[in-house]
Amino acid sequence: MTIILQSNQWIIMDLTDFIRRLEDIAPPEIAEDMDDGKIGLVIEGKREITRAACALDATKYTVTKAAESGADILVVHHPPIWHAVHRITGLKKDIFLPAFKSEMNIYSMHTNFDHARGGINDALGEFLELKNIEYMSLGVIGDCTMSLKEISQKLGGSMRVYGDIGRLEKSRSEGGKSEGKTFRLAVVGGSGFDAELIEEAKEAGADVFLSAELKHDTIISQDIILAESTHYDLESIGMKKLAEKMGWTFIEDRPQRHDI
Repeated sequence: MTIILQSNQWIIMDLTDFIRRLEDIAPPEIAEDMDDGKIGLVIEGKREITRAACALDATKYTVTKAAESGADILVVHHPPIWHAVHRITGLKKDIFLPAFKSEMNIYSMHTNFDHARGGINDALGEFLELKNIEYMSLGVIGDCTMSLKEISQKLGGSMRVYGDIGRLEKSRSEGGKSEGKTFRLAVVGGSGFDAELIEEAKEAGADVFLSAELKHDTIISQDIILAESTHYDLESIGMKKLAEKMGWTFIEDRPQRHDI
């Protein structure tokens, strides 16, 4: 059973019904091939769910906090087991032991949630207030009225930009609001700096391509403005929105970052 507060009424679900609901949100069949066998119910626990938690990753911190909060299922974006596991020791033990002790389920919705309507990329586009949105094979593109600096600030100051930004500079009014031309912004949550995706965005009229984990060879081979944020800051937005929509507890676990 899962308990979700809706209209001041506790709705109780069995684990099977809970998973069916997740699959309605992000159907497993729309996941990319790399997720084969890695998404869905990764750790099986108790059948009756009385509380749900959500995080971007299953880390020692998020799993421990979820278990301590009494959650019976932790829904995450990234699969916690990516390669074959022959032993559970060290960090793996630290991550999974709290789940095993509390019989807490862990469920992953990865590239299926990237591609799903209302998923990671829709949430990112909404967060950045994009208008006239079009869908790419992965990610979205839309009209952006914020300056690059404003986007970076909204993402927690985590953005770096490469390319000729002069044409995108906006004048500022005395009231502090951006004025000037709107530009087309393509956004892909996670590691989206793929040459084919960038080309697709350019053909769709994108002026700027925003994603995470940009490599040097991509920088020097592209003439479009490339904006790089962090994997966490781009994808946690979608998981927070999901948690809010479903009435779950979101557990923040932002990587420590130091600008030196």
